[in-house]
Amino acid sequence: MKKTYKANNISCGNCANMIKASLTEEFGEISVNLEANPKEVTVEIKNEAQEQKFKDEMKDIGFDVIEE
Repeated sequence: MKKTYKANNISCGNCANMIKASLTEEFGEISVNLEANPKEVTVEIKNEAQEQKFKDEMKDIGFDVIEE
């Protein structure tokens, strides 16, 4: 199921490209909405374990997921 998360510290296209480059291989297609405030990241999530891993990896690269 596709889920959309709001995240901190995403400010521009370079941030979006970093998220995609870092996480697309593991999580598949990722889209970043730079028009939203806070910015939104949409990704296909299969289960709770994968969801937690996605949140952890977002944090590791500097973008905290703040809510779904």
